Amino acid sequence: MPSNWGRWGEDDQLGTLNLITGEARARGAAEARTGRTVSLAVPVQPAPVISGPFAPSAQDASPVQQMMVYVGSPAPAMADVMLVTNHHPRSTHLDALGHAIRDGRVYPGRPVDEAVTPAGARHGSTTAFAAGLATRGILLDLAADGPLPSGHAVTARDLEAAEERQRVRLESGDALVVRCGWPMTPDPERPMPGMSLDAVRWMHRRGVSLYAGDIGDAHPDLDPACPLPLHRVALPMMGLPLIDAAEVDELAAVCAELGRYAFLLTVAPPRIHGLTGVPVNPLAVF
Repeated sequence: MPSNWGRWGEDDQLGTLNLITGEARARGAAEARTGRTVSLAVPVQPAPVISGPFAPSAQDASPVQQMMVYVGSPAPAMADVMLVTNHHPRSTHLDALGHAIRDGRVYPGRPVDEAVTPAGARHGSTTAFAAGLATRGILLDLAADGPLPSGHAVTARDLEAAEERQRVRLESGDALVVRCGWPMTPDPERPMPGMSLDAVRWMHRRGVSLYAGDIGDAHPDLDPACPLPLHRVALPMMGLPLIDAAEVDELAAVCAELGRYAFLLTVAPPRIHGLTGVPVNPLAVF
């Protein structure tokens, strides 16, 4: 299995973000030539907070519940309280390294009961994202000719073929953005495509610092011998942060229009420490 345990020390909490050097950031900044921006976040419509035995329940429930707070009458200002489900499939979010477990441990080998407690994550948390992320992003559009087939396992060859077709090459420290042309929410009637262990090994060899995609791991599993290779190998073994449920259709359209698939990718999550994940609005800057 590809692993970075011990590569940057036993106390490391950055994982592959260590690969985002000053050179990598400068390479990304050089791609911001016109100032055109594209958001990679799925729009979220909050739902009012409702609870109790008669509250409606549905699979497509919003990841954000909202309660409006009014002070005074008439209110001099409006305020609200949000309840956010960080790892919801309908919300674009950044997984911290403590989110996924491998053999009872989180990256880089910390026992899970030491790393994550009921009071919050003590190791591998969103604290590592406090400075924000900025590097060169590379879109590999695997759905340029249409969505990938149901149940397709994305391999290293698929990723390299997209590089060749788009005349771009991912370098160490770059963020990888993948488009497969599928919605992130699982459909029990249609097995999703997803990343294979072979693709994850390729990311390790190439030095991918951050992964984002319209899909990631397939549901149901494509390979029972290695289920969820992004969340069971890349995240806990390689220390590769994942942006789940990214919206990449507009990004693909802009890349095709401009004829270039590299851009500055910026991610500035709120500075909330001790979480295993946090909603984000990644921006591609051309």
